[in-house]
Amino acid sequence: MKYYLVAGEASGDLHGANLMKALKELDGKADFRFFGGDLMQAEGGTLVKHYADMAFMGFVEVVMNLNTILKNLKKCKEDIVTYRPDVLVLIDFPGFNLKIADFAKTQGIEVYYYISPKVWAWNQKRVLKIKRVVDHMFCILPFEVDFYKSWGMDIDYVGNPLLDAVDAFKPNPNFVADNSLAGKKTVALLPGSRKQEISRLLPEMLAAVDKFPHHQFVIAGAPSFNIDYYTQYLGGKSIPVIFNATYDILANAEAAVVASGTATLETALFNVPQVVVYKGNALTIGIARILVKIKFISLVNLIMDRLVVTELIQEECTAVKITEELNNLLHNAHHRDTMLADYNVLDEKMGQPGASVKTAKLILKYALKQ
Repeated sequence: MKYYLVAGEASGDLHGANLMKALKELDGKADFRFFGGDLMQAEGGTLVKHYADMAFMGFVEVVMNLNTILKNLKKCKEDIVTYRPDVLVLIDFPGFNLKIADFAKTQGIEVYYYISPKVWAWNQKRVLKIKRVVDHMFCILPFEVDFYKSWGMDIDYVGNPLLDAVDAFKPNPNFVADNSLAGKKTVALLPGSRKQEISRLLPEMLAAVDKFPHHQFVIAGAPSFNIDYYTQYLGGKSIPVIFNATYDILANAEAAVVASGTATLETALFNVPQVVVYKGNALTIGIARILVKIKFISLVNLIMDRLVVTELIQEECTAVKITEELNNLLHNAHHRDTMLADYNVLDEKMGQPGASVKTAKLILKYALKQ
């Protein structure tokens, strides 16, 4: 069958690649065309647009880049019509993908949505649109089942695909030696995958480095950037930036400073104590605080429904606050042990790997019934 997938950011690229791998194992004639990234491209098929040209974060940023977004939407719609897929799979990225879903329904194309938009966080009435334009929703967070049911919508809960990615990870036994990291314990810095995130978060992270002379800090570089982009923030500091090795970095880290997003859950799954940070455009944050109706921003805390990892948001996201929490993570045994114990509970809530295969099987099941 012909599959068209749309992923608009790094996490979507990861999940899209794992889903493509599972689909290939079930469908020997699988043909792929997609908006995505390097990981999806490595699975084969045709990359139409890279997510590096699509990922705009925040209300204000979206408005400032509206022309580019509209061009991307037009290109995607035209390409879908030309390709005429048997299956359209939209992966998260709701601002873009719900518009594509709406368009696809006018073309008589069945819509499969993998990883639900966070409609439970704000503007819950968007569920009404989802019911209208999405034929099958595959959710990855346990509490989403009851949420959708409260709106009269049945969905498929498939587990979390991050478990697949972590389970498939094979550590590089030479990672420490290859990157000259021997001699000091490592602190991982994960400043995100978007320019807006990196430019606001990395300077605050780096300003805390000098307070921990006995630790080696390592930056997880986003694949859509090169070393020159990060060098401008380093200010001469000797801090390695390592690309395409985030899991190896986490596997060797004693603690981490992590941008809010998928990486917070990945860090927890690697049992690395962390502090979560986020800083956005002031107007965007102001709007979000009015509209968003959730207690936490990190996936760890959302899934646990209580505070497990410290969240430093906006005005609290400072080098001083990061230093204070990082010091607790590294040197306060009770604080560290409590977080690790909470991670064990999180593991139980998350369940077992297999989301990608389960989703692929359901996609084929539903597609063959069309």
